[in-house]
Parts: sequence; structure tokens; C-alpha cells
Amino acid sequence: MSVSAPGSGSAPCRFAHYFVICGIDTDSGLEPDELAGENFEQSPLKRTFKSKVLAHYPQNVEWNPFDQDAVNMLCMPKGLSFRTQMENRDPQFHSYIITREDGSRTYGFVLTFYEEVTCKQICTAMQTLYQMHNAEHYSSVCASSSCSMDSLASSLDEGDNTSLSKLQRCNSYDISRDTLYVSKCICLITPLPFMRACRKFLSQLHRAVTSQQPPPLPLESYIHNILYEVPLPPPGRSLKFYGVYEPIVCQRPGPSELPLSDYPLREVFELLGVENLVQVFSCVLLEMQILLYSQDYQRLMTVAEGITTLLFPFQWQHVYVPILPASLLHFLDAPVPYLMGLQSKEGTDRSKLELPQEANLCFVDIDNHFIELPEDFPQFPNKLEFIQEISEVLLQFGIPPEGSLHCSESATKLKSLVLDDLADDKKNGNIPANVYELLKGNETIARLQALAKRTGVRVDKIEITRMLAEKEEKDSKLPCDWEELRDYKLNVQVREVFASRFTQMFADYEAFVILTAQDLDSWLTNREQMQNFDKASFLSDQPEPYLPFLSHFIETQMFATFIDNKIMSQWEEKDPLLRVLDSRIEKIRLYSVRAPALRTSMYQKCTVLKEAAQSIEQRLAKIDHTAIHPHLLDMKIGQGKYEQGFFPKLQSDVLATGPTNNNRWASRSATAQRRKDRLRQHSEHLGLDNDLREVRYLMHGGLTRRGLEGSGISTGTRTLSPLGL
Repeated sequence: MSVSAPGSGSAPCRFAHYFVICGIDTDSGLEPDELAGENFEQSPLKRTFKSKVLAHYPQNVEWNPFDQDAVNMLCMPKGLSFRTQMENRDPQFHSYIITREDGSRTYGFVLTFYEEVTCKQICTAMQTLYQMHNAEHYSSVCASSSCSMDSLASSLDEGDNTSLSKLQRCNSYDISRDTLYVSKCICLITPLPFMRACRKFLSQLHRAVTSQQPPPLPLESYIHNILYEVPLPPPGRSLKFYGVYEPIVCQRPGPSELPLSDYPLREVFELLGVENLVQVFSCVLLEMQILLYSQDYQRLMTVAEGITTLLFPFQWQHVYVPILPASLLHFLDAPVPYLMGLQSKEGTDRSKLELPQEANLCFVDIDNHFIELPEDFPQFPNKLEFIQEISEVLLQFGIPPEGSLHCSESATKLKSLVLDDLADDKKNGNIPANVYELLKGNETIARLQALAKRTGVRVDKIEITRMLAEKEEKDSKLPCDWEELRDYKLNVQVREVFASRFTQMFADYEAFVILTAQDLDSWLTNREQMQNFDKASFLSDQPEPYLPFLSHFIETQMFATFIDNKIMSQWEEKDPLLRVLDSRIEKIRLYSVRAPALRTSMYQKCTVLKEAAQSIEQRLAKIDHTAIHPHLLDMKIGQGKYEQGFFPKLQSDVLATGPTNNNRWASRSATAQRRKDRLRQHSEHLGLDNDLREVRYLMHGGLTRRGLEGSGISTGTRTLSPLGL
């Protein structure tokens, strides 16, 4: 693991790059956000106002400069929002992504909450806006009515006791009786999408702010820790670090596994259903315009990231904006392929949404489980068998293939088909038929079934499987709850099904790659004029049912980039996705007796589901690395003051840079931790037989004294510091 010198420029090996706070700037007051499509006919509480980045730490990371405008826009896509004590003020989590010019990505994870407005000028300004709004509204009503106030009053329903004053009171703000709240957000910006870990960390920070008791340490200690003392887990390893109240665990796939994906595919299937998702997935592969539509920012991000992570080994090459800020709506008019997410306004239906009339637009209404597809496009090869295999995986985890709503008649038929076959399928760890029959006679299960029958719920094979799995995971004492482990396993198994399809469909792709250039420079110079893939020969070798889809797919930029990466791997390090695919194709060649010339459209299921899930569980069962604990910082007297309900103004000097080697506290802490690790490792070592000792020695053979001194890693349950402490 490469380690840079201490300071803000050593971010490549840090878990988080920035901690950001966005909210209202009391100095500038209330500024209408005109770019957000401001509607002055709305009541002031429903309008949007400009937000601002109030603080971010550190000030700058050399290789990942802080983009203040982009971060502010994505942390608060609608700007500031106000509430009174009458309205819901539950905190909301969402994430976003920033794609840099070189194609690399940065992830943002945001928790938005509401704080009481203590600035009298802001409260007075809101009161003034309401007085103006009510006066304008009253004038327009009187001007548009030809009747007198008496006839207006008589037109009200006689049974309604609502008076004019009560009508004005509705959705209003009175400084003398109402408490005004304004949105504020805290955000972590990270190089990798560790969504669950970031969400837990931010939630614990917010819990500390709203709790009646102050946190064990000032908030600066926890923020400093995650910025400078928590490293990225190495590939194939797991990491534990500490929030305010509980430890947080994350893991990273190894080099031979599918890339990191931490957004729950379970939610994507629950929202869309299998059949809808496969249709949208096909549109993405064919590089159409995909517009996601939802009131919830995180749903937009979850569906967008979920679909794109299923593209392995290909990558989306066009405009990718999972959360489109209101100020950028003109992007929808771009005549290019895009995958974008648009927040729907409450009460606004599809008919009122003004969209370009594009023939290849795929519109995905996430909240209503509804999609509008282009009129005619080729279907994904073996679509029905593919949907059935995905459904089998979902049913093992108790997820209905049709989603939360019945998306289609064919999906409902498919569920019954899968249910009939699921118990007899032993290959992927499903519950065997004889075990199911045995459990049917179990007294406890019988009581559950009787109770469920009275309440209108059916307990069948799926529920029994889920209950057994739940008990198994509880007994395993893993450092995460059952739901989290389920999502990890479901993610990797569904992704393996998708990856298996592409691995089999393109198992012979390398035979059709055209290599003509002698060196990289000449290839780059003549790239546009060269034919890099023999498309005609490739298609002639494919099963006939595949041709409608493949003939379109191999013309996409996604496929062209994939072939380019293959050619460039002659001279440069192989692209990680390509490396994983090629290794899987090599395994197919080793174990397959099929001759390439005898390709058929016979569907072959994925055979590595159980192994993929085991890799996840093994990393969680034995944590590889533990980060340094949060600790007291050298802060000024009076700093870190706690005031319930308000996120404090942080002491910037202690968060501006990371610890240095002359930090004696950090040195003592690291030394003590290494001593504990050595003692624990020694006790473990004594319990090993000679063969296992030799294996462990070989596994850690690369960790020489020189390597340890340079990396800050101690063997055993290694404690990592990205700064070489």
C-alpha cells in the first residue's frame, strides 16, 4: 500500500477526502434560488433559497481539488428548505457522484437535517415574505372575483368552520407563534463508494448533536479521525473504524472479484421488479437516453448505480448525472445518450413533465414502479431464462421478483414457476425439497403458518428459507446485522448472474480482436481509421437468436471502449474489469469441452454463487484491519462546546491537516496498538500447528521490516495508518 507524506496531499490512501458542511449563510440572508426554477406564486416556505458551503476540511487535496459550486449544488440540489414545528423534520440521507475530466469518480454522502433558525433577521425576512405573499394572494382573489366579500363567504361550505383567518394560517409562518427551521447538511467525500459506512458515520454524528448527553469526545475528534487516520481497506480486505458510538465495518473486493458496489440491489428490484429492470438494463446497454424520475434523491442514486454496476465488464461512456440539479434541466435537451435522474415534485404527474420527444427515451418512474420504453428495440438474449435465474436468487432472500407492486402478468407467472422449481435446486444453496417437507411438519412452523393464514399472509418455502437464514446469521456473530449481510450476499450473487451472461456471450471475443499496430503511439495516431474488431465474423459465429441484440450492441461506444482497452493492454497494464473478465474466460476454457465453432443459444446458469457469497462472509467474520481510535486533539480552551440540536462551528485549525510524526500522542497510541497486535498475534501463532504456521508465514512473507516501516502496517490484526504512523 503506497503511503505519502503527512498532510492534506496524502489523500490517495485515505478513506475520506473531505468533510463538508452546507447550509444558510446568515450574513447574506435569504437569497431566492432563481436557477432552481423559482415560482413566486408558491408560499415562502415552499420556495427554494440559495445554500452555501459553510466549511470544508481540509481546504484542498492536491490531486482532487475541491469544487465548491458542484459540491454545494449536489449536497443541496433544491437549495435551502424551511419548515415550521408543524411539519416533518426527519433527517434524510442521499449520495451523489462527481465525474472528473479524466473519467475518475468522487462520491459524496450527505445527511440533511433541520436546525432551528436563531438569527432574528432571517425570521423577520420570512415573516415579511409571508406578509407580501398573503397581500398579493388576497388582491388576486379579490380582483378575479366579481362577487362581494359577502358572496365569497357564502360560497364556502356551510358545514366548514374554516374562517378566512384560518385559511391564511394554513401553510404560513408567524414569527410570534411559530418556530422556524432551516435545512443543513453534513457530507463526506470519498474516492470509493462505501455508502453504508458513510451513512452510519454521518448518522452517528447527527445522533451526537441531537442527544441530550454530549458525545464522549468533541466532534472534531471523530471528523479528524475519519479524514486522516482511517485508511482505505486494501483490495480483498475488511476494515473496522469507529464512529461516535459504534464501530463501523466495510470491506473491499479482491482483484479477482467484481468491483466494489455498496448500493443495495435489493431496493432496485423492489422498486422496479426483475422484468422492468432487465428492460431498462437493455436500454442502457444499447446506449439510449435513460431518465430516472423520483421524489427521493437516494432512490435516483441507488437505481442509477445499481444498473451501471450490472454492466460489468462494460462501462457507461456517456453523460451520467444520477441527480440532476434544477439549474441544469437544460441537459435533458442534449441529443446524446445519457443516464440522468430528475427529482419529481410532490403531486406532479408524468403528463406535466416537459421532456424532449426522443424516440429512444426510456423513462423510469421509480416511485410508481412504471417505465416507458422506446417503441422498438431488440430484447436481451435468453431474456426469459435470464429473468428466471435472477428471480431464483431473489427468492432465496425473500424478495418478490415482481417488486413491491405487480409490474407485469408475465412476472407473476414467472414467480409461480420459480417457486415450483426452487426447492429442488440444490446447486446454489437453496433449501432441498426433503428439508422443506420435513419442516412442514414442524410444530413451530405449523403454528406460524396458522397465524399467517389468519392474517392473510402465506408462509411457504421462501419464508422458511428466510427464517433459517436469519437464525444462521444471528448465530454467526458477524460484526453487521442480518439485513446488511443479506444485502451484501444478494448484491454479489445477482451481479455474478449478470457477469456470467456476459462472460458466456463474449467467451470468444478475443479471437475477433484485430491487432495491427506495432506500438501504442502508432495505434493512438491511427485509431479512428483502424478496424479493431471483426464484427461480421463475430456475428456469423453467434447463435441466431442473439443477433438482433448483439448487432446493435457491438456498435456502441461502450463496446468500442472495451475493445480499445483490450488492444492497449498489449502495452499498458490491463484494465481491472478486463483482467477479471479474461481470467473468467480462461476458466471457462479450462473446464469447458465445447468447441468454439459449436456455439448454441442453450442457457447456462452461473455456477459460482455460493463461493461469491462465502468470500463476503469470510471477510466480515475476520476483520483484517482496525483503524486508530478517535482521540482528544490539541484544541483551544472553550472549543468543542456542546449545544443540543445544533451542529457546532468546528475548530478549523485542528481539521486543516493530518497528524505529523512528532505528534507524541499519536505515536504512543500507534505503539501501544502495535504492541497489542503483536501479543494477540503471538497467542494465535502458538495455537497453530506447523503447517498452518508455514502458510501464515508465506502469506505475510512480503511484509518485511522495510515494508512495515514504510507502510504503517503491523501483522496480525494489522493497524493501518495512511500517514505512516
